[in-house]
Amino acid sequence: MKTFAAIDVGSYEVAVKIFEISDKKGLRQIDHLRRRIELGTDTYHTGKISTERMNELCNVLSEYNEVMKSYKVDAYKAYGTSAIRETENTMIVIEQIKLRTGIDVGVLSNSEQRFMHYKAVASKREMFDRIMQDSCAIVDIGGGSIQISLFDEDALVTTQNIRLGILRVKDMLSALQVKSINYIQILGELIDNQLDSFKSLYLGDRAISNIIVVDDYVSHAMKKINDNNDIITIDEFWEKINEYRGKSVSYIAKALSLDEESSLLLPQSIVLINKITNMMGAKLLWAPGVSLADGMAYEYAEQNKLLSATHDFDADIIAGAEVMCRRYGGNIERNKLVEMVALSIFDDTKKIHGCGYRERLLLRIASMLSDCGKYISLEAAAECGYDIIMATEMIGVSHAEREIIANVVRYNKVQFEYYKEGKNTTSLDRDTYLKVAKLSAIFRVADGICRSYRTKLTGVRTMVRDGELIITIDSDEDFSLEKGFFGRKSGLFEEVFSLKPVIRNKKKLYAL
Repeated sequence: MKTFAAIDVGSYEVAVKIFEISDKKGLRQIDHLRRRIELGTDTYHTGKISTERMNELCNVLSEYNEVMKSYKVDAYKAYGTSAIRETENTMIVIEQIKLRTGIDVGVLSNSEQRFMHYKAVASKREMFDRIMQDSCAIVDIGGGSIQISLFDEDALVTTQNIRLGILRVKDMLSALQVKSINYIQILGELIDNQLDSFKSLYLGDRAISNIIVVDDYVSHAMKKINDNNDIITIDEFWEKINEYRGKSVSYIAKALSLDEESSLLLPQSIVLINKITNMMGAKLLWAPGVSLADGMAYEYAEQNKLLSATHDFDADIIAGAEVMCRRYGGNIERNKLVEMVALSIFDDTKKIHGCGYRERLLLRIASMLSDCGKYISLEAAAECGYDIIMATEMIGVSHAEREIIANVVRYNKVQFEYYKEGKNTTSLDRDTYLKVAKLSAIFRVADGICRSYRTKLTGVRTMVRDGELIITIDSDEDFSLEKGFFGRKSGLFEEVFSLKPVIRNKKKLYAL
């Protein structure tokens, strides 16, 4: 049994959940405290968190620290989301919180945050498995933005972030001084403008049967209007919601057990869900009532082997990368060969490069996306590939990890840039630079071996011996082209690892 605390520093409230975790009972929430602080209002308006709200935030976190001590928690995690992520002085904010409260607050990238919400949904195992059997969309409504992730038979099709968060939209309409009589209509027009682009680019004619909602208001309202159940047909949901049409804020707040400030944000969620369900033609709505804190607890339990994993989240990340590859006209068959060779080299040189499982996953993604830049330009494919990867949301991959992937793809074609203290020409920090160097060295060798767009390679084996990386390939075809490119692309590997790559193909020997 472990006791874990999860602190969510969100855009419009700061919350802490205390969990007991065991393999027999799973995750059990034993306390939940929340305090409304609209950090996002400051960030989205001015780019900074005001002194007043900063003081309020630190007071609340100090209280939460005392709560954690009273429960004698074994571990905790605290994360900030868009309100802290989008401030101009994020590092100063984080340092102030640490000094004044003793709490270390990490900052999640958007994709990390949404992936954690996804894990929270997956923690509801039986219902999750049932809902995901059919075409499904997870609609994750935050204060700053919403994330729509489409799934088909449990495979991720696409995930897109849209800046239609309920607090951001509310503040936007307030700034426009929209009158209450026109509020819902104008809100709908604002949402339609963004969703039309999503539909034409990513949804097309695809019909979505089930929608999973992750938010703080619709999920709460669902249980109140649906006899404490969190699943309902779309038609039944709107029939029950319509009973509150035209009612006052105070009436809705009392009926749904919300404070009046929260009731002011409920319409944004309701209109969003209405527009999305109509756009997708969905039949069923599930609002599991999970939050970022639930995802944090699930991830902690998963990483510390306190719970047995039932879903392969890495497969979702890989599926997303494969969808990207297809969208940009990538050569799937050849990229899988590059991946096979790259992973073989990676696995057999672990003691030399010192990278772990996560870096291996990034290498796989880079292999899949190695030629995506050709969609824009054959001449500048490397730089275009970098731009595509950096501009594309990848659920479960942080911004820093996306930069590693993008640089591995870029340095496969362009001259590798060296890190020099005080004269650094790259934007990477030292640790990230070293990961890029190691993965690039491995990837360039793999790409050289698979240089031809014909799939000549049927198998590969690698081993390290006497200062050489010996790569034995299985192929009955002429490997002259690959031999030439191998010599040109292996130099970085020898430089980074002090190992000379050598290719063996049956009785033939190719070396630098």
